Amino acid sequence: MITSEKKLSAIAKTQLHKTDTGSAPAQAAILTARITELTEHLKINKKDHAARRGLLQMVGQRKKLLRYTSEKDTATYVKTIAALGLRK
Repeated sequence: MITSEKKLSAIAKTQLHKTDTGSAPAQAAILTARITELTEHLKINKKDHAARRGLLQMVGQRKKLLRYTSEKDTATYVKTIAALGLRK
């Protein structure tokens, strides 16, 4: 489970303005933090198939959000993947 401090720091990386918490880049940042945490969990618990399914769902949701961002504003997309350390 992601802590509220980690969530706020993830949002701060990709905020479009000061009070932005729900834009697509901010949601992708939150999902990236959750994916990272869950990946570490799955390295230890290899047989946790329910968590693996949740991980795949989160990766798919992040992919949809990033695709939406790339279609709407390419500059924001480039900044977001650079801030999150993702490949294109």
